[in-house]
Amino acid sequence: MVKTIMIVDDEPDIRQTAKTILEKSGYAVVTAINGDDCLKKVQAGEKPDLILMDIMMPGTPVKEIIPKLKGIKIAYLSVVRTSEAEKKDLMKGENIIDYIQKPFDIKKLVAKVKKIVG
Repeated sequence: MVKTIMIVDDEPDIRQTAKTILEKSGYAVVTAINGDDCLKKVQAGEKPDLILMDIMMPGTPVKEIIPKLKGIKIAYLSVVRTSEAEKKDLMKGENIIDYIQKPFDIKKLVAKVKKIVG
């Protein structure tokens, strides 16, 4: 069965690049422009196996969106360099399973997604 990945990022380039990479790797991909859009799509019945979510986006803060996405694995995407202490704090949510630094390496991105969802 094809796994679905949702890419949540306010930058169209990032959404499109990640979408293309993951589709070429055999995944179904859905995109959202921010946390509110992501939440709306999930509440409308979209059931991704993994959400790749940018940490810094306009709209409702990601920290407030995450608890509403119970039962869905989430990996953060971030262009901001974070210290180990900040990373540890970000990874506290029970469904937060990874942290991917942008700009991401294509092979590493695909490898991480494969490791998480198969």
